[in-house]
Formats: sequence, C-alpha cells, structure tokens
Amino acid sequence: GMVPWHVVSVMNGAIMVLPRDGLKDEAGKALRYDKIFYVGENDFYVPKDEKGQYKTYETLGESFADTTEVMRKLIPTHVVFEGRAGALTGKNALAAKVGETVMIVHSQANRDTRPHLIGGHGDYVWTTGKF
Repeated sequence: GMVPWHVVSVMNGAIMVLPRDGLKDEAGKALRYDKIFYVGENDFYVPKDEKGQYKTYETLGESFADTTEVMRKLIPTHVVFEGRAGALTGKNALAAKVGETVMIVHSQANRDTRPHLIGGHGDYVWTTGKF
C-alpha cells in the first residue's frame, strides 16, 4: 500500500500530547524543562540503476514502483536524522547551556530505534512515549 511509501518518503512526524497537568516525577512533583528538541530519524530506500548508481526521478511519484521494490528487502540504503546527513552537526548541532534541562523527543516511523544518551544525562526516560 501507500502508507509505507509515504513514511519512507519522509511524510511522517510526531505529535506529542502531554498530560493536562504536565509531566511529573515518581513523587508527583512537576518536571520542568528549558527547551525541547525534536529529532526525526528517517530511513530511505533509494533504488539503484544497472551500474549501481543511485537513481534520480523528476517527481517523487515516478519513484513509487522502484522504491517499493527496494523497501521489500527491509534494509534501508540510508538512515539519517532530520532528513539528511549531517543535519545535527556543526552550526545545526543541538545546543544547551550548562544547567539547562532539555527534553528530547525522538521519532522513527519505521523501526524500533532509540537514541543512546552517553554519560548518564537521561534523568527521565519514557520508552515508547508512555508518560
């Protein structure tokens, strides 16, 4: 069908619905944060031509048959954040000041993946978005 093709064509995202009274810790105390970062992770399934080069198309719709054929193998040709390589590096890096509390919302519409925060920086983690 068309839904998987839309997802791998980056026609997806996340809607976050917080509890009416906000997020709370295990003691019921309100959690506060200074900023929220949304990180979208995308899988691409890009067809190759007979020479092994990635194909290009005039329109997204023209790629439908070839892309769905690559999708059937369930192995993405590219996995990126924010739709392109290097999107969260350099001048686009996620930045916070010392002492700021940051909420990170991660979405991946295809596979079960999870960001790995290194150094014990994840004080509260809600797997699969269950608050």
